[in-house]
Amino acid sequence: MTKGMMRRAARSTLALLLAGVSMPALAQESTAETADAETVDGTDIVVTAQKRSERLQDVPIAVSAIGGDSLERQRVTQADELAGKIVNLQLTSTVGDNTPIFALRGVSMSDYSLNQASPVATYYDEVYKGNFAFLGVAMYDLERVEVLRGPQGTLYGKNTTGGAVNLISRTPVLGDTEGYLNLGYGNYDRYEANGAVSVPLGETLAARVAFTFARADGWFKNQLPGEPDLASVREYGVRGSLLFEPSAGARFVLRASTSYQNPRNYGIYAQPEALNRPGLGRREIEANVTERRRARTWSVSLTGTVDLGDTLAITSVTSWDKGRLNFYEDTDGTAGELLEIPYTDRATQFAQDLRLTSDFGGPFNFILGAYFNREKVYNETTFEIGKDIDVDGNGVIDVDDCAAGLPLACLFRNSFDQVKKSYALYSDMSFEVNDRFTLRGGLRFTHDKGVQSNFESNALGVDGVLVANLIPPSRLEYSQENLSGKIGADYKINPDVMVYGHYSRGYRAPSFNAQAFFDPSELSVAKAEKIDAFELGLKSQFADRRVTLNMAAFRYTYSNQQFINIDPASAAQTLLNIPRSRILGGEAELTVRATDMVTLRGGIGLLDTKIKRGTVSGVDVGGNRLSNAPKLTFTGGFDATVMDGSSGKLSLHGDINYASNQYFEVLNIARLRQDSYVLLAGHIDWESADGRWNASIWGKNLANKFYFTSRVDLLAGFGFDYNHVGTPRTYGVTVGMKF
Repeated sequence: MTKGMMRRAARSTLALLLAGVSMPALAQESTAETADAETVDGTDIVVTAQKRSERLQDVPIAVSAIGGDSLERQRVTQADELAGKIVNLQLTSTVGDNTPIFALRGVSMSDYSLNQASPVATYYDEVYKGNFAFLGVAMYDLERVEVLRGPQGTLYGKNTTGGAVNLISRTPVLGDTEGYLNLGYGNYDRYEANGAVSVPLGETLAARVAFTFARADGWFKNQLPGEPDLASVREYGVRGSLLFEPSAGARFVLRASTSYQNPRNYGIYAQPEALNRPGLGRREIEANVTERRRARTWSVSLTGTVDLGDTLAITSVTSWDKGRLNFYEDTDGTAGELLEIPYTDRATQFAQDLRLTSDFGGPFNFILGAYFNREKVYNETTFEIGKDIDVDGNGVIDVDDCAAGLPLACLFRNSFDQVKKSYALYSDMSFEVNDRFTLRGGLRFTHDKGVQSNFESNALGVDGVLVANLIPPSRLEYSQENLSGKIGADYKINPDVMVYGHYSRGYRAPSFNAQAFFDPSELSVAKAEKIDAFELGLKSQFADRRVTLNMAAFRYTYSNQQFINIDPASAAQTLLNIPRSRILGGEAELTVRATDMVTLRGGIGLLDTKIKRGTVSGVDVGGNRLSNAPKLTFTGGFDATVMDGSSGKLSLHGDINYASNQYFEVLNIARLRQDSYVLLAGHIDWESADGRWNASIWGKNLANKFYFTSRVDLLAGFGFDYNHVGTPRTYGVTVGMKF
């Protein structure tokens, strides 16, 4: 049997299996979408992970949720910081803060190219944000954050193999005027402000405007005289929302936002220290490139839900995004000009998600949807190698030095246009066999098309004069169809204890290599990724719902993981596939309301990853661990109210985050292994008796732990290892008012 016949047979089998699956009536899809993330007692978190408003405990998938108030109190101001709150969620910061590359359950993107989309999708208010240029500033005025583990496709706009991170903002409120304002100050001379106001504009119309602003000095201290420190903060974001409810069965939310960041860029910690950092402290650097990093986003979306009678509702999510990201990286992390890279990323996106949701009141219900996404990207990247080397010794560094010393004293610049289109039809079905047992399933058909055009790479002198055309104008394209889906069941032992199990297949579209510089052979299209995932889980609450325990165990077969391969001797980069890997693991999350005044939180994640077949840089990596996959992660904390009376409420909060050792590459180079580390955080909060005034003293990375967030081997070719460093200890005070 050929591989094509096997694929067709597998698709047919899956379709036949799901054709007989019917499924349960869940809560009707919310047209209100304004439910608090938590109830008053903090035990019933409401999520829309399955495109319906449901108690978290009733959702038969592995999902973690954090309410907006908790995010604010814990000072989660960047999407990067979510990795410390959710077990088995990691990140790589190769392209800088606030543009995280998430890894979930060991599924990650081993490519930092700005044209790529992560296998862990990020959504803002149901709008998929694939390109780095769209991410911007978003962690403000949020209702909640939901993190879904495992392949997504039967409910979500974009197919993903690893999972989804959903940021859900607060919407306007009809009938009442409300708002808040917070002001803060912290170390590194950090000033910040955020707030929102919601006002009614009649009985059926309301508006909300929210903003955030922050500015701080850099913590990576530059020891070059007259040069500014790196890794600073300088950003703002504004979001406007308009709610229109013309009738009880119709609801429309129009959102528009923009954000801008222009801090001093991150710094690179180059090793070995004796050669690249003599006499420097851990958070000191000698960087000659100190330009500002610039990221600008614009976004508009319209979400509408209309009831079609008592049993059906139609939902439309229409969105447009535009983003621009420019930064100049001092890649060698030294005062010299051995290797420096400026990056340019410009992108626009239009997306339409349309779905029909049933609420028949009987055992069978469904969601049927159609999705379209068009993303247009322009990338330009330049490898600047040895710009300060006078190869011919004539006292002038120009085109002749590049011609004589290639690759020294040269600029290698590539650029290209990229257009990706994705079309999909998807379904999610449920059949309630009885009050306790429910069958579930779904199918998704996806058609992806991609074109990479006008790809060209040139070698230039430092004066910008052309030396050689290394890759002539080229064009690549792909067209891929995929049938994926999910089948499973859940059983409620009692109203507070549920077990579930399911099989799902995840799919990630092919990708173009953005890092071809030296030869046309580097141009390539990586094959589509696939994951076959099996999961068993438990959702439970005990002791009058004072104890919540959720657990999941999973096994993944990971096929054709897309991977950027860097030749350390030449810096040549190719995009390839690792044919087969295996991932085993599990999570357990526990919340205990010990008393009305004390809550304890804990979560543990386990991973066992193994590459079954694959070759990278000519090395057999079979048997190695996957990147960004620590074997053990742990999160824990407590919330204790120590005073609650006429003078207000005083509470103490502590958090701990542990990650065992991990690699950031699949060669598992011993010197590049990140050892295990612990991060501590906490805050002390006061709130007035009437709830109008509040104040907080907060701190993050309280032990000032030094750790890496990404590592790349460039030692053989350039004489250094490239490392990103985690943020040091930060602390401050915040005061706020509500009205």
